[in-house]
Amino acid sequence: MTQGAELSSTDQFLARLGAAASPVGAIVLILSTLLHPLDSDPNDAPAAFAEYAANSIYVWSHLGQFAGFALLGVTLLGLAATLEAGRAAAWARVGVIGVAASISIVAALQAVDGVALKVTVNRWAAATGEARSLAFEVALAVRQIEIGLASFLSLMFVLSIIAFGLAMSYSVLYPAWLAAIALAAGLGALAAGAAQASTGFSNLGTLTSMLSSLALLVWAILVGFFMWRLASRQASPV
Repeated sequence: MTQGAELSSTDQFLARLGAAASPVGAIVLILSTLLHPLDSDPNDAPAAFAEYAANSIYVWSHLGQFAGFALLGVTLLGLAATLEAGRAAAWARVGVIGVAASISIVAALQAVDGVALKVTVNRWAAATGEARSLAFEVALAVRQIEIGLASFLSLMFVLSIIAFGLAMSYSVLYPAWLAAIALAAGLGALAAGAAQASTGFSNLGTLTSMLSSLALLVWAILVGFFMWRLASRQASPV
């Protein structure tokens, strides 16, 4: 982007693309999460595994979660394209690196949770005798890998959001309260990641994760609105 508030044609396209991806990504992520089996306590492995094994769209709900998160990554890429040169753009670049790393972690997380765990819980549900006990231990080991990836996703993504919050605080194109929401939600996600790393899918970890995720989704939708308005009032360079 140029030194002023004027966007290049590429930046305008990225801003519009990111703005459009914002509500779509949020809706896809919410719907996919609602389709995920949620009745059992995730920290009660036997009950959760039985519910997962019985769910016929388990893999698809996780593919949807990945798609929703990736779309929100496009939103943040568009946000970075709109920020002014200097401190705002510098922090945005840090945020973009974090988003790219976060999407990679999400891909690994959904592969472990949505595919590998589903296979192992299916084998456990179908097994009998000693084989059933062994299958359960395998599924439980996969579950621990999932917890590790989920906690590090929260930690990595929160650093990205905090970087974008700092970037917006140095920008005159976005209101200060929008930057404050990013920083506050980022701190909440940091707490969620720490709780998951230390307690697994406990009530504390799940609650903090849900609240921080909801705040981040609201923030992303608001960012999309401001980006679309910004891109619409910018004239394309000659």
